[in-house]
Amino acid sequence: WLCLTPGGGLCATCVLLAAAVCTKAGKAIVSRQFVEMTRTRIEGLLAAFPKLMNTGKQHTFVETDSVRYVYQPLEKLYMVLITTKNSNILEDLETLRLFSRVIPEYCRVLEESEISEHCFDLIFAFDEIVALGYRENVNLAQIRTFTEMDSHEEKVFRAVRETQEREAKAEMRRKAKELQQARRDAERSGKKVPAFGGFGSAGMTSISSGSIITDNIVEPEKPKITPAPVRPSGPSKALKLGAKGKEVDNFVDKLKSEGETIMPTTGKRGSDVSKVLPPPVNMESVHLRVEEKILLTCGRDGGLQNMEVLGMVTLRVTDDKNGRIRLIINNNDNKGLQLQTHPNVDKKLFTAESVIGLKNPEKSFPLNNDVGVLKWRLQTTDESLIPLTINCWPSESGTGCDVNIEYELQEETLELNDVVISIPVPSGVGAPVIGDLDGEYKHDSRRNVLEWCLPVIDANNKTGSLEFSVAGQPNDFFPISVSFVSKRNYCDIQVTKVTHVDGDNSIRFSSETSFVVDKYEIL
Repeated sequence: WLCLTPGGGLCATCVLLAAAVCTKAGKAIVSRQFVEMTRTRIEGLLAAFPKLMNTGKQHTFVETDSVRYVYQPLEKLYMVLITTKNSNILEDLETLRLFSRVIPEYCRVLEESEISEHCFDLIFAFDEIVALGYRENVNLAQIRTFTEMDSHEEKVFRAVRETQEREAKAEMRRKAKELQQARRDAERSGKKVPAFGGFGSAGMTSISSGSIITDNIVEPEKPKITPAPVRPSGPSKALKLGAKGKEVDNFVDKLKSEGETIMPTTGKRGSDVSKVLPPPVNMESVHLRVEEKILLTCGRDGGLQNMEVLGMVTLRVTDDKNGRIRLIINNNDNKGLQLQTHPNVDKKLFTAESVIGLKNPEKSFPLNNDVGVLKWRLQTTDESLIPLTINCWPSESGTGCDVNIEYELQEETLELNDVVISIPVPSGVGAPVIGDLDGEYKHDSRRNVLEWCLPVIDANNKTGSLEFSVAGQPNDFFPISVSFVSKRNYCDIQVTKVTHVDGDNSIRFSSETSFVVDKYEIL
């Protein structure tokens, strides 16, 4: 029902005036007004609220001559609704309970700093509960769906864009092969030809797979990216809240029937590869990058399903005086990896002396270009080679599940930074109750993920554990994903010295090492 004035408008006296989270002293942390009120007015009402409460009574509301306060204690804070005295007190109490259930969805602890940090999330949720001062017919699940604003068309757009990027990379590789074939044809006909083929590897994302390095550097023609398909005429759902994956698949199938090749998105937050460590500030004229990435999949009950480590040494020369050089490699790896040098590198010299130099010592490395000179690959199912093991034990209890999870660093020479262990948690059951904890945690209620954050894991901090309780089933907490970065590589391969080809004089060089995660999951 709506209360109307004689002129047909809404009655301003029968509405919810404001919803606020305040301290016990009446200081407003978050306040959402549903009718036109000045800041001074709302601050005055909230400041008067603590003075009106009688400590000896069990009521959850107090009244003045003009307004009614309906409140619920939240540890050190209060959730307060300010209504008119003509409002329905029973309906106000139901609305208050819904407001109180919304707050733990966005705030892991009920403290002033946490409320302030998520103030806009709370305001958006408050607006879904009350419109123009009147309660909307919504529940907690609907509020979560409305605020997520999940769009299936955005997912399809991302799928199309990923397909276009894959096609562009394939076109770059094809152009590179054509240029290499042209060089070989020129060699057969006796014409003067460049000295280098293409360096690089498609396996390392930081190295251009399509670059061609010659005496005069030639870049392949940039491929033309196919524009996004034109949307068919007729009615469109446009933005649909809470769209399901099945509807996305149907839309993708329709695009396929029109001739588009669609690759589905992975649905992961952010990029698949962990952030790479920033390069050093002072870079010498000879700069080296030693990069590795790991792809690992384990079973929840133990057993390494697959582990692959890909590595590469990349050289960049910015001074033509240092073009004719050799790299002294120190290989202390004992894990059985496979090494491969570039075809223009003297393989016999590398095999005999672990030195990287050109087959023709009179030639120079190209200037101002990243050159991949050495790469390696390690693939194994040996559990003893797992750098960081994760052991998760969910056990059912009377109220849900008690989850114990621990990590152990097996490769003690590593130092892992910015480690994040992401554990899925059921939706709609509130925040997990945390017990023992090493490090810090963050509950992302939008993604339904509990993130266990550890700044550093090394030999001095090789084990740790986390315990929490939440409603759910044991299968709800998998798959677990791990991300980290490291300034030490997994396979112990480093460049120890750089010398001139003539005279063996040492050259100053700078280097950076990174070991990052491409995929690290416990299924």
